[in-house]
Amino acid sequence: MDIPYTVRPRPDTGLYNAKVGIWLFLASEVMLFGALFSSYILLRVGAAEGHWPHGWLNVPVGTLNTLVLITSSITTVMAWASCKMNQFGRFKFYHACTILLALTFVGIKSYEYHDKFTHYSIKLADGKIADGHLVEKSKDFDLAKKQGEVVIHGHEVNLAAATGETLKEELKTIYAPHSAEGKKAKHVDLRYKAADIASMQNYGPWHNTYMAIYFTLTGLHALHVIGGAIVIGFLWSFGAKMWKTDPERFTNRIEISGLFWHFVDLVWIFLFPVLYLL
Repeated sequence: MDIPYTVRPRPDTGLYNAKVGIWLFLASEVMLFGALFSSYILLRVGAAEGHWPHGWLNVPVGTLNTLVLITSSITTVMAWASCKMNQFGRFKFYHACTILLALTFVGIKSYEYHDKFTHYSIKLADGKIADGHLVEKSKDFDLAKKQGEVVIHGHEVNLAAATGETLKEELKTIYAPHSAEGKKAKHVDLRYKAADIASMQNYGPWHNTYMAIYFTLTGLHALHVIGGAIVIGFLWSFGAKMWKTDPERFTNRIEISGLFWHFVDLVWIFLFPVLYLL
């Protein structure tokens, strides 16, 4: 039994089945990401003045990833156009480029995640706060047992002794270190004994509200990139066998995967300015 409207458009919608399905699916995706973006806005608006992080993310790296994803959208369009022009070899080339660019995006995002998991905020027993990237830990370092020592490359602030304008300036070194209004702090190697550390935490999703929403939004987006890359990879490899038996339906599949990929690209176009620039 043949399934109707796999190639021909439906008379009621003017679209073939798969395109109707992908648009319905993308509508649900818009609601998902729309809810998360709304949550981000509400959390940011409700944050205390001077306590919402700004400048914590690497803008040049984020810009590079944006260019990578935009380029991948171009290559996936070229892959679909190649199928429409009956140029299977060019399709294989452009879709291979899309897969490589997707892997590049995930690789760069992994680098950013690693940077956050090696970035620590250390609260000292005397009330000072040290902030920076982990350089080394002694082999016997154990915060619970108060033994060993740790070295980070960063800066130290003393919020306990700061008041008024001084407090505002010190807060900027933590919450807006690389922004235009942020106070520039000199980064040096800082060594601390475990006995002098009250608490030590990296910049994972548990660090604060900003990092939680950052990892939620970018992590969910990265999963979409990986999922899309898997589908595109299948169509490039095993799924490409359909080209010999039903090229028109295969071309439609390339179009559907491309629509999903454009959505993934569009989400990042919103994520980049919201998280990295604003």
